[in-house]
Amino acid sequence: MSGPLFSIVTPVYNTPTDALRAMVSSVVTQTFDDWELILIDDCSPAQSVRDTLLELSKDEPRIRTQFLSENRGIVGASNAGLSMARGEFIALVDHDDLLEPHALDRVAACIGTDPLMDYVYTDEDKVDDAGEHYDRFDKPDWSPERLRGHMYTGHLSVLRRSIVEEVGGFRAGYDGSQDHDLVLRVTEKARHVGHIPEVLYHWRAIAGSAASDENAKPYAWEAGVRAVDDHLQRVGIDARAVRGRAPSHYTVDRVPDVVTPTSVVIPTRGSSGSVLGRERVFVVSAVESILKDTNHTDLEVVVVHDADTPDAVLRDLMAVARDRLTLVPFSEPFSFSRKCNVGFLAAGGQNIVFLNDDVEAISADPISHLIAPLKERTVGMTGGRLLYEDGTLQHGGHRYADGDFVHAYLHAPPGSTGTFSSLLVNREASGLTAACVAMRREVFEEVGGFSESLPLNYNDVDLCLKVRSRGYRLLWLHDVELYHYESKTRLNVVEEWEREFVERRWGRPVRDPYLP
Repeated sequence: MSGPLFSIVTPVYNTPTDALRAMVSSVVTQTFDDWELILIDDCSPAQSVRDTLLELSKDEPRIRTQFLSENRGIVGASNAGLSMARGEFIALVDHDDLLEPHALDRVAACIGTDPLMDYVYTDEDKVDDAGEHYDRFDKPDWSPERLRGHMYTGHLSVLRRSIVEEVGGFRAGYDGSQDHDLVLRVTEKARHVGHIPEVLYHWRAIAGSAASDENAKPYAWEAGVRAVDDHLQRVGIDARAVRGRAPSHYTVDRVPDVVTPTSVVIPTRGSSGSVLGRERVFVVSAVESILKDTNHTDLEVVVVHDADTPDAVLRDLMAVARDRLTLVPFSEPFSFSRKCNVGFLAAGGQNIVFLNDDVEAISADPISHLIAPLKERTVGMTGGRLLYEDGTLQHGGHRYADGDFVHAYLHAPPGSTGTFSSLLVNREASGLTAACVAMRREVFEEVGGFSESLPLNYNDVDLCLKVRSRGYRLLWLHDVELYHYESKTRLNVVEEWEREFVERRWGRPVRDPYLP
């Protein structure tokens, strides 16, 4: 006989029996019944756990139990469960957590729509001892860069068994981050990954659990670093994983690209103003800051300047950038899109970085770090973290949802982590501001550059949507930081026709695939 669609694998160790019963009940009462539940007791000291498992499996043939004669740890017990699995898919459920009654129904429906679906994950929340639900996690759609930063897919995770077996199941030495390690290896081979944006899994927050205390398993953080670092080596990304800014979070520290010919395109009219207590010419300060610490060996700065740009500004630019500078005069009516396109036509780099003239680098060598992820052919654009003069956030990526196109976490104070740490990790984004964005030349050409029908606003929204429509990923990089003195250069007034133009072309946004 063929096996069930789902094999639910659950290692058990000294679980409170009421929590164990509740977990099993949440499986047995599923509205979808083509499953088996594999319970592996990892040599629990409490006899009550063994007795409960025997009782629960006595009258339910879909529940299969195994009692290990020695404690093998989470990895060994999980692999024992995998060896017993007969299902087409493996569902990972912890011994004290809960499924929504229709969880497997929803996953089966997702799989049924796509025969190439190899991994499915759902949203989740936590539940305390009083039965109160909290910390709802509305997860992003498939985001491989974010998965490198933390194990966001979590529970419920459902993986095609043949791939799990192909990659060797759980790996010894990765206890505490064994799920993250497995999902990284499975998704490297998965054809399609599906996300069900519905809370179908509830973590129990009991004393000592990861749900109640992210510091409960400190060894898991180091195991996670190794898991992500191994993944980077397997997929050929020139980077290393290091501990991130919060427990169980990771920073992908890419080797900066200092050799690919790159052009920085900056439109300007040579405006001046006072920021951070100092009078400055914005474009000169911007160019100084990006060249100050750079090790890039082939970096061109293309400045597209209006006719009324003071000669003194142009002389200062030549003194700062020297033979790296290309000056492009612009005498047409103001159009940000047109100026960027003109700058692109004058640029010679394989990579193009568009910068507003009112930015100033905070992190070292931002250009080399911005372009490093572009070596991945699936990455179409990158952008950085932009801050206002007072240190509050100006740009944490774009969010397209609820009928609006906005900057995510606008004006968030310093130290803000974002929803479920989304400001602490590199991640996919729906859009990126043209005030600081990097692209490969061929991608810019493929999508036709900036739309000159949008001379002032939403030109970056339109560009981002064009890039995404071609299947490319857009990455917001949390550790590439610049100031953006946006209000210092011009008053930003959005016209209704601009919004209507974008909505006619792309539709009215309802749900952002990457941010709640």
